[in-house]
Amino acid sequence: MPSPALPDERPRLYLEDLRVGQTFISASHTIDEAQMIRFASEFDPQPFHLSEEGGRGTFFDRLVASGWHTAAITMRLVVEGGAPIAGGQIGAGGEITWPRPTLPGDTLHVKSEVTEIRPSRSRPDRGIVTIRTDTYNQHDEIVQVFSAKLVVRRRPAAA
Repeated sequence: MPSPALPDERPRLYLEDLRVGQTFISASHTIDEAQMIRFASEFDPQPFHLSEEGGRGTFFDRLVASGWHTAAITMRLVVEGGAPIAGGQIGAGGEITWPRPTLPGDTLHVKSEVTEIRPSRSRPDRGIVTIRTDTYNQHDEIVQVFSAKLVVRRRPAAA
């Protein structure tokens, strides 16, 4: 039986379809000042996320995107063009770092790599897959590193 397709027609991937070292590259998204300020106004209203003036004299000395905004854009890029996991990207934990800020006008894209696959011993219908997702700007500088543990289903038995 063929796997159900995502809206972009890629087949969905199950635990058995993944391998360590497998990579996925997303499309890109350009972030502008208005998006940054709108997100920060609602979710992370720190001065350096709200205006260029508010950023002066801070650690960044300018307007920068909230790390959580970078994470939200990353998630969208992953869902739309990353690993098309059957059942969706179901998180079971992870670690995130922001080695450099996202700036107005940056064009972000992500590269995800499967780094570990661990079938569950107690739940034979699934496993845990660790995927490292690096978010890059247009200069190929990493602005975010996210190592996520995902719950991934095994392929259902044929009926």
